[in-house]
Amino acid sequence: MAGNQATSGLRLALEYGPIVAFFAGYMLMRDRTVSVLGTDYSGFVVVTACFVPLLALATWATRRVTGRLSGMQVVTLVLVTVFGALTVWLNDERFFKMKPTIIYALFVGVLGFGLLRKQSYLRFAVGDSLPLNDEGWMVLTRRLTLFFALLAALNEIVWRSFPTDVWVSFKTFGLTIGMFAFFLAQSRLFQRYAPPAGGADD
Repeated sequence: MAGNQATSGLRLALEYGPIVAFFAGYMLMRDRTVSVLGTDYSGFVVVTACFVPLLALATWATRRVTGRLSGMQVVTLVLVTVFGALTVWLNDERFFKMKPTIIYALFVGVLGFGLLRKQSYLRFAVGDSLPLNDEGWMVLTRRLTLFFALLAALNEIVWRSFPTDVWVSFKTFGLTIGMFAFFLAQSRLFQRYAPPAGGADD
């Protein structure tokens, strides 16, 4: 039991540690400019350049600790790398700010397509780590699809309408707390659609 708790704690640290580090780095560098080969980069761009390899390292460590990665973790790493590289290469912070919108919109498209086929692609993405029967997976997938659509819309509103400081706080705390709150709110769903004790759901 203690070993499982330690592993769970390490997994959470690896998942959210890079996000907290991004916030801390931005607060430290937000008023600074770094010149590299004659090009001036804002603190935001510099921190973004550091965040991408940090996330890659944390993802690799997660794979080592847990023995697996979910499809969502892999897609997130790929998109963070792509949009982070664009941000640094073009020296334009807008690419990294729109990254959560693209990630959530992609998840909405994939999960929504699965729902149209009467399948839960969420189950395929995260594996059988959640105790749900087939019907429960479908209900959770519908709810999470709508929630991701809401997060995508919120991210667009925040990064386009508010200063960078607000967006960084929203990304670090708003999105993270939102995800925790969403899954906490599903406690009754997990109870209602739990598979029979001692048996697999067919």
